[in-house]
Amino acid sequence: MPGVSVRDVPAQQFIVAYAQFLQRQGKLDIPGYVELVKTSSGNELPPQDSDKWFYMRAASIARHIYLRKSVGTGKLNKLYGGTINRGSRPSHHRDASGSVNRKVLQALENIGVLEQGKSGRKISEAGQRDLDRIAGEVFAGDEDDE
Repeated sequence: MPGVSVRDVPAQQFIVAYAQFLQRQGKLDIPGYVELVKTSSGNELPPQDSDKWFYMRAASIARHIYLRKSVGTGKLNKLYGGTINRGSRPSHHRDASGSVNRKVLQALENIGVLEQGKSGRKISEAGQRDLDRIAGEVFAGDEDDE
């Protein structure tokens, strides 16, 4: 649908649709440790959906970078981090795993969605075209449901 961008569709619906697209495409390089790794030192367990969480994180990162000029690994670590449970002591923020976010950025860069910028990674023209196309499909599906 012409004129529809990622900003026009709900975030959760877009992320799920783009993650399914990435999974169907099969080009995303997935590290071998995705079944075992925790996504943050503040988490007690790895993600429960061990098959899809890497694709969901990749879709979420692609959308996040689409909405901003450029983003680096440090900002993503801060974004995907959370509070750590310290028992009776006050909770504190703990950054997410830099390795996971870096591997997602590298995988998206290898398939041409992202490219290196001056300060972090930015969305490429081909990546913007793909994300807008998926957003158009989500938007059209949303209108059909109503």
